[in-house]
Amino acid sequence: MAKRDYYEVLGISKNASEDEVKKAFRKLAVKYHPDKEGGSEEKFKEINEAYEVLKDKQKRQRYDQFGHAGVGGSGGGAGYSGNPFEGFGGFGQGQNINFDFGEGLGDIFSQFFGGPSGQSRRNSRPRGRDVETRVTLTFEEAVFGKDVEIALMINDECEHCHGTTVEPGFEMKTCPDCQGAGQRVRTMNTMFGPIQQAVVCETCKGRGKIPEKECTVCHGSGVQRREQKITVKIPAGIDDGSTIRLRERGEAIADGDRGDLYINIRVKAHKKFTREGDLILSQEHIGMVDAALGTEIDVETVDGIITMKVPAGTQSGTDFKLSGHGVPYPRSERRGAHIVSIIVDTPTKLSKKQRELLEQFEASKKRGIFS
Repeated sequence: MAKRDYYEVLGISKNASEDEVKKAFRKLAVKYHPDKEGGSEEKFKEINEAYEVLKDKQKRQRYDQFGHAGVGGSGGGAGYSGNPFEGFGGFGQGQNINFDFGEGLGDIFSQFFGGPSGQSRRNSRPRGRDVETRVTLTFEEAVFGKDVEIALMINDECEHCHGTTVEPGFEMKTCPDCQGAGQRVRTMNTMFGPIQQAVVCETCKGRGKIPEKECTVCHGSGVQRREQKITVKIPAGIDDGSTIRLRERGEAIADGDRGDLYINIRVKAHKKFTREGDLILSQEHIGMVDAALGTEIDVETVDGIITMKVPAGTQSGTDFKLSGHGVPYPRSERRGAHIVSIIVDTPTKLSKKQRELLEQFEASKKRGIFS
């Protein structure tokens, strides 16, 4: 399915300013956050993807010029577009363009045009699968960071043979099919005529050796399926949608390297706070008398309750800044600010006495007593 236009996703024009982009994202993110009633994970991801591009000047410029292809996306399905080079931004601009000809043709072109040799492919170590998981944090946990224990059911190194695939007390022997070469030669008929190609030996999987006797626990796979518990330090200030990569903490594989572990971070919506970068935003309501005369109010922050002075004459929508009570900066002890927006509540029901007092006040203003 074709991706929607990013401007359409955020509901803004192509001439929208940076502030308009931020406001549109913030409004939609709050509305569609998956942890809120009526939220949508699919829409939230779409909104976040659009914002990540349009908030960045360079990405936005590329998107305006080339569309989704300019920022690594795809505007359509897998069908043929009519132009095999469409979406790469043209030649001669420094892009690295890779064509996958598939197994067979890729090897043929490698042999003719200086690609990786069969020897280098044979000697490359296999790699276990990457693992992906999710960690859900509260708003406060994302602000201050947390150590989280993750339990994963993955392929781990066999405890009996330690990943060698051979039963202890026995050894590896030369593969009888490839005679230790790790590869076999096959002939292919191509447009250039018959071509010989080196392929990985299926018997020994390119190792050149096989066990005299396979491990009786893992049956020669070198791995066992079991639970792994990993403690992960979530850094302070991490944001919703972030991903943490732990190298070589994924699945094991015989005679090879472990894959990586990717941890996707989900932050629950807070009933009072929202976040914008390193800023925490909230609202406080006061009456019109307090707004006119000035007052002090207790403000809830992630650090606890703080008393804040509201000066006389404060208008509805006025923002106040509580420095150092926002989100920590990455790799720093400094923190952003907490912005408190004051909402002045106008009474909807008045007693007779209250109405008379307000009318007297309004009349006195017209006579110029308070001017």
